[in-house]
Amino acid sequence: MGGSSSEPITAYVAPDQRATAQGVAEHVSLYNGRKAPLRLHILIVGCGLGGLAAAYCLAQAGHRVTVVEAAHAIGEVGAGIQVTPNVTRLLRRWGLADAIERVAVRPEAIVFRRYKTGERVGYTKWGDKMEEYGAPYYHIHRADFHKLLFDLAAPNMTLRLKSTVVGVDPDAPSLTLASGEVLHGDVIIGADGVKSYVQQVVIGRANPAQPTGDAAYRAIIPTSVMLEDPDLKPFVDTPEMTAWMGPGTHLMAYNIRAKQEFNMVLLHPDDGSVESWTAEGSAEKMRADFKDYEPRVQKLLQHVKSTLKWRLMDRQPLEKWVHSSGRVALLGDSCHPMLPYRAQGAAMAIEDAAVLGNLFSRLSHPSQIAPLLHAYQNLRLKRTADTQASSRLNQKIFHLPDGPAQEARDADMRAAMELEFRLLRGEHVDVTLEGSHNQWADRKKNMAQFGYDADAVADRWWADVGEREIGSLGQQQQAVKVNGRLGSRSHHHHHH
Repeated sequence: MGGSSSEPITAYVAPDQRATAQGVAEHVSLYNGRKAPLRLHILIVGCGLGGLAAAYCLAQAGHRVTVVEAAHAIGEVGAGIQVTPNVTRLLRRWGLADAIERVAVRPEAIVFRRYKTGERVGYTKWGDKMEEYGAPYYHIHRADFHKLLFDLAAPNMTLRLKSTVVGVDPDAPSLTLASGEVLHGDVIIGADGVKSYVQQVVIGRANPAQPTGDAAYRAIIPTSVMLEDPDLKPFVDTPEMTAWMGPGTHLMAYNIRAKQEFNMVLLHPDDGSVESWTAEGSAEKMRADFKDYEPRVQKLLQHVKSTLKWRLMDRQPLEKWVHSSGRVALLGDSCHPMLPYRAQGAAMAIEDAAVLGNLFSRLSHPSQIAPLLHAYQNLRLKRTADTQASSRLNQKIFHLPDGPAQEARDADMRAAMELEFRLLRGEHVDVTLEGSHNQWADRKKNMAQFGYDADAVADRWWADVGEREIGSLGQQQQAVKVNGRLGSRSHHHHHH
């Protein structure tokens, strides 16, 4: 939900009452208790998951934060989201371990099925095995996730709703709102999503996202109706992430909200839908698009009353995320939108926020602002580009038409599944499954994706490079501080 979006928000869903983290932030101390010796005023455009995570981390780093959001209310739409170990690791550090357990579901495995028959062609065990990566894998409702991050950020941020950004002065730096009001700060972070306004300012041109040829339906049904049907009950009893793969289409399904709701994402060829998280799709049309799927899927879809629909957009990695003024930077979907086929869109935004907060906990002099923003970009660009590529790869893998390539994919997934069952029986199998069509079976890919620790990355960079190159800038002159605002702008140098 970008700060620049003018769409009316129709489909906000109330968070679960158990989704609360009030009072948590005051008992958490990040960055080993380090607060930036120089306190900045940071303006964040966009109050989505990335904007809230950035607000929390930058406030924890000692800065004053104002979040600017176009919408009239704070919230999220009706859909599930996957919280992978690379995110859970951070959320636990941020004090959310208990709160997540109350509203999330830990999937026991990921299962791939043939669309027509429902036959299982792929299987990777999750559950406790995710602790290999140092943290669990969860399924959660977006509205619950948003509320938890809001509760963390709220005590230490100023939130401006109904504030559409219509201008950015990157040198001041300042934001101009539709009302005519001008907000001044020391740094501007554009967390304003896939239709980002700040992005155009940073790269100096419009860069519309490209349609991928796919669109998605999102639907949620109560698990109570599934528990009454012997065919559907097992999907609740054993919470797994289930993927049915078909020609040009696939369906991902999993439990959320402590198994009270079942979330389905149905991917299909784009027929001119709009790119939006909130557009209503037709449940009838959705059923027609998936009529070739096995009987259990037909039963699930009968329970769908309404659906959200959106067009999936993608962008090649940007050449830069930081404006040449050294005062404006991008975060999350505004610089690296993801196809949802690796469940890493929100994850990347939250990692961005963690790296940014960690780096800015070191700030002691205004001359360090630009180099720290460039360090953030350089630490994050390859990571997010690799993840975008991994997500695109799944688009191809999941949607093969029936035929030799699809049969080869299924055989490859089956081989990985057989090895998985041998491992689970306690046999010693020496294999990494590198390059498997089931990217979740590829141990090396998983370690790269799920083993990543954003804080460790930032700490290591500071120890290796930052302290020597940037820390010294702070010792050269004592920082000028006036009411938490920078003093004169005359000491503003560019470091690249």
